Amino acid sequence: MLEDSAIKKNQCRRCGTCCAKGGPALHLADREAVDSGKIPLKCLFTIRQGEPAYDNIRRAIAPAATDIIKIKAAADNDATCIFLDQERVGCGIYEARPVECRVLTCWDTRAIMAMYDQARLTRADLLARLPGLNDLVAEHQERCGYQQVALWAERIRQGQDAEQAVETLLHAIRYDQSLRQVSVARAHLDAGLLEFLFGRPLSVTIRMFRLKLAKKGEQVTIVPVL
Repeated sequence: MLEDSAIKKNQCRRCGTCCAKGGPALHLADREAVDSGKIPLKCLFTIRQGEPAYDNIRRAIAPAATDIIKIKAAADNDATCIFLDQERVGCGIYEARPVECRVLTCWDTRAIMAMYDQARLTRADLLARLPGLNDLVAEHQERCGYQQVALWAERIRQGQDAEQAVETLLHAIRYDQSLRQVSVARAHLDAGLLEFLFGRPLSVTIRMFRLKLAKKGEQVTIVPVL
């Protein structure tokens, strides 16, 4: 049994609670750990610029001002950081853990609040030495950017040029799906890299705009979520 004296105030007990709430976002200070492979790219995903995301400081959902690169969750239904060893309650990359993990103290969150949205790492930072992939990511962002998606979604929900907006958004979704398939099948990219390179599929994230894919006869369309 753990002695009471061993539980000191303002001391991390390595309970894993913070890790179970989700993986951290990465900052420029984490670049070396990613470049060196200590934090593999396939263990990351990107919340793309303009994508609606929950802001932990402001406690509201707002479009991301830049890319937010985060460590993946253990599973679709489990937000726990993928690097948490839940059996021994330990970090699998402790020596290379991201700066957010290093500054976070659950009894005093001022340090992490101060750097929360500062000097965030972007895909361009990590792909600077891979111009082919960098160009592909830039093209995807141009054709599937969330600023455009938000406009199309608003037109669909409001019924303003809705038919044209549906077709335009469907075209973007098909491009997004095709690019992911081709990247794996023809370019032989690791499928684990897709959510880092292109973020989550548009067919999934349109839910954040209160839209969903639906069948209309033999055709696929987009309808508002009521």
